[in-house]
Amino acid sequence: MKRVVGVLFSCVLFIVPAVVAQNTSEDHGEAGIFAEYFRFGDPGPNSNYIGLGGRAAFNVHPNVQIEGEMGYDFERNYTSTFSNGVTTANVQSRLRSLHGFFGPKFQTSGPLRIFVTGKVGFENFTVTNAGAPAGFANAVGLGSGVTAFALYPGGGIEGFVGPIGLRAEIGDNIFFNNGMHNNLRVSFGPQFRF
Repeated sequence: MKRVVGVLFSCVLFIVPAVVAQNTSEDHGEAGIFAEYFRFGDPGPNSNYIGLGGRAAFNVHPNVQIEGEMGYDFERNYTSTFSNGVTTANVQSRLRSLHGFFGPKFQTSGPLRIFVTGKVGFENFTVTNAGAPAGFANAVGLGSGVTAFALYPGGGIEGFVGPIGLRAEIGDNIFFNNGMHNNLRVSFGPQFRF
């Protein structure tokens, strides 16, 4: 898996300068941050995770971008009600998710854009007692937990006023670990054109 990530990173280093050099429009790309909702539903039971991430894209054509993104989902708490209906217990899940994707984004033109995307990447699941910053640092190293090949088909809408905009996206975060597992992912956040 480390080799796949290394190859993808190397491709970005060589492709991005060529893409930017060929782009003659004022807008060379976009960068943004986002909050995400990740419904980890397969394998069950369904669990809802909230996380943060970032993305960057470079224009190949006014309607096509090459985009990379990474998101990290924090641990979550569960409340269990016992059979007497009165007693509850708060239990922490130490499972955290890190996903990274790279691929094309096809979009309409104008200040309000509709887009579709199809990306490849990885999904890493880590179980840790560390706090959020240390847990993220461990997950980025991909040295612990389970890392699986992943696909992400999605789409959404983004609107710009000058160089500043908002983006909303929904997609299917599919990872492969003893079969194919489909999981809903929704993200929302600011975008900046440069």
